[in-house]
Amino acid sequence: MSETTAHPFSTATGADVRVRFCPSPTGTPHVGLIRTAMFNWAYARHTGGKMIFRIEDTDAARDTEESFDQIVEGLRWLHLDWDEGVEVGGPHAPYRQSERYDIYRDVIAQLIESGHIYESFATGVEIEARNMSLGRDPKMGYDNFERDLTAEQKAAYRAEGRSPALRLRVPDSELSFDDLVRGEITFPAGSFSDFVVVRPNGHPLYPFVNPVDDALMGVTHVLRGEDLLSSTPRQIALYHALIDIGLTTFVPRFGHLPFVLGDKNKKMSKREPESNLFHHRDRGFIPEGLLNYLALLGWSISHDRDVFSIEELIAAFDVVNVNPNPARFDLKKAEAINGDHIRLLAAEDFAARIVPYLAAAHVLSEPLSDADRAVLVEAAPLIQERIALLGEAPAMLGFLFVTADTLVIEADAFSSLPQTAAQILAASSTALRAVPVGEWTTDRVHTLLNDTLLEGLALKPRVAFGPLRVAISGRKVSPPLFESMEILGQVETLDRLDRLAQQLAAVVPSE
Repeated sequence: MSETTAHPFSTATGADVRVRFCPSPTGTPHVGLIRTAMFNWAYARHTGGKMIFRIEDTDAARDTEESFDQIVEGLRWLHLDWDEGVEVGGPHAPYRQSERYDIYRDVIAQLIESGHIYESFATGVEIEARNMSLGRDPKMGYDNFERDLTAEQKAAYRAEGRSPALRLRVPDSELSFDDLVRGEITFPAGSFSDFVVVRPNGHPLYPFVNPVDDALMGVTHVLRGEDLLSSTPRQIALYHALIDIGLTTFVPRFGHLPFVLGDKNKKMSKREPESNLFHHRDRGFIPEGLLNYLALLGWSISHDRDVFSIEELIAAFDVVNVNPNPARFDLKKAEAINGDHIRLLAAEDFAARIVPYLAAAHVLSEPLSDADRAVLVEAAPLIQERIALLGEAPAMLGFLFVTADTLVIEADAFSSLPQTAAQILAASSTALRAVPVGEWTTDRVHTLLNDTLLEGLALKPRVAFGPLRVAISGRKVSPPLFESMEILGQVETLDRLDRLAQQLAAVVPSE
């Protein structure tokens, strides 16, 4: 490795580890972006180090405050907290690049003074023409020919009205680093030429401001997507210059995380709904379930275990165990894991988490009335074992918050009724009316209907109880039937049986 005494890589461990998450606020948060944030967060929490949250908002044409707010909202929803950064503060403020231009100008002046960056006046057209004149591919790029322009040459360019870009003088040697995920990577000498760090208009570019911020903030480990791997040797070259001027004393360790693939094993596009963090939240993923699944996109806690808590993730996570191969986002697996985490919630917690979804679907209103709260407390455990997403709750529980006269019988449920439905409803209604007041319980109702329908009418359970389920819930699939009847009470249950019987009679007149 080409590491030297003058340009050492970080050896930070434990509490000295400093990672950063520094997104550009463009668009809604992508699950791949959030996976990167989570791996940085988990590594900081695992080591006892610090996580910095910095915003790279120097692209005025694309960056928006709405996107910034969404990134913060997403991190807070997932409980991915940070130790320094926007909205938290810290010793290296400000933490938005758009507020750090004075800092960049000072560093630029130091690098010019030290000779690490120099003025470049050549246009793209001139660079192509030079390559052609030398018998090279015109697209070969810049060949560092302006490194030693004289004062007279620079003055002549300025006399033409030209403003120079600033380029970094790249070391004329190979650049190597030990990627925490991918192992040893070497870029031979001449792999890339002196590159622009400041535009002619004085605007510093990402390959400059990103390493400068990392250096000033003491970042020891840069964990980021593999799409940025090609820019790493340029950043290391800049770090060598920053070390030489005394801005920092080390190059951070780099770890490039695998792509997150979508449909047809292609890199997940922002156009795909599954890429949108809030799409998953709106459907009813809970933070514990989504973080668990995102952690599996490149990492695992063990070869035979997929479900684990956030605390277990923190205890086990090490970036060196991340798999470099691309990881495919499997929505069905994500939902299954989310369902596992829903079942791990305390009943009271689960009930509270489904309230916003019930309210959004106009099943109930917030704040909850005492009556609605009482029904919810009884009903929530009936579906906690059955759903994978909180967003399924309104369809499963909505029937408990309406009355018989407003209950909607779904078309597919009505069409599924057997020919014996009217007989089943009549027999059930007669038997249930005989239950004494105060004895309306799940067990009593269940036993009575078993005796009436399974024994008395010799029906199979699916045939016997299907019409009752449709009458009670309006759906073919519902929470447990007899528990639902207990929650509704005797009067409401009988009203629903009678109403479906009336609807059947209206469709199929008696002979």
